[in-house]
Amino acid sequence: MQLSIDLTGRNVLVTGNPTAARQAVRRYQAAGAVVHRRATPGSATVAELPEQLFLVAAVEDGQPGWNAFMDRCRKAGIPVATEPAAGPAGHVTLVGGGPGTGDLLTVAAVKALRDADVVFYDRLAPYQELPMLTSAELVDVGKKPGHHKVSQSDIEKLMVESALAGNNVVRLKGGDPYVFGRGGEEVAACVAAGVKVQVVSGVTSAISVPAAAGIPVTHREVSHMFTVVSGHAPLTEKEHHHLAGLGGTIVVLMGIGTLHQLATGLRRAGMRPDMPMAVVERGYRPGQRTTIADLGTIASAAAGCSNPAVLVIGEVVRVAEANRDHAGAAADLDRLAASLLGS
Repeated sequence: MQLSIDLTGRNVLVTGNPTAARQAVRRYQAAGAVVHRRATPGSATVAELPEQLFLVAAVEDGQPGWNAFMDRCRKAGIPVATEPAAGPAGHVTLVGGGPGTGDLLTVAAVKALRDADVVFYDRLAPYQELPMLTSAELVDVGKKPGHHKVSQSDIEKLMVESALAGNNVVRLKGGDPYVFGRGGEEVAACVAAGVKVQVVSGVTSAISVPAAAGIPVTHREVSHMFTVVSGHAPLTEKEHHHLAGLGGTIVVLMGIGTLHQLATGLRRAGMRPDMPMAVVERGYRPGQRTTIADLGTIASAAAGCSNPAVLVIGEVVRVAEANRDHAGAAADLDRLAASLLGS
């Protein structure tokens, strides 16, 4: 459960065996409660409970006998809250955190964070909201272009060592772990070390960030395909020709650093200079901004843009512009109608 009441200094009894109850204990301690423990139901009576007990947090650990004890607590006027048991210790979950807002975390992602003992997180994940989602130890391993606070191999080593020490480890990444997130490498590292690992897919920024700017990556009779490209390194001439010949929509992730080479290469490969193009910066984050130009002018138009950004190349950009124009016209009509009615 997410604790939303003030428990500072209040006595809370957490029931359940130590393995099952470890995360509930940590959550209540993090909320400021004075936590008392009972690992087995036995023949406990209400009289044996701590004085001024505010709440009993009942962890579902599968032991028989707890129901009778909880009934006695309720009859004595002590509230009982049911808590889920912690999962088996010693595994890794790679979690896709989406484009950076907690609103787009999946239910499975929230559950994995709740059950974590340690979270290794990236800067593009919704890390600001982690204290509300988990009481786990939080470790920043985020990487910036040209500056890797913790190397990829060290991240994998930290994950594996923590899991082998008996922790439930969450590796929280922006977007989806398998879309330019090096998730495959991290899974391989866990498998090689004999650590159980699973992947929770996330909402990829390749689709969600254009959507945040009103740009559909596909649109009937406009584009029936889209290609997702990493913008970290310049493409080859062969790749430029391949992309230019595919048609549809091209989506480039983290492509500000290679934008000039991309636009030049696509034009040289035969893509027309007036192909519409958008740069969406900081999708779903404060300061989100969209710059729209065409392939021939985007390099100068986006001169002040910076990562994190998603580039969108294709006629779907015009669809977004048309929708915005219609929305603006409708708003103008609404304001005109309101003024006429008011008069």
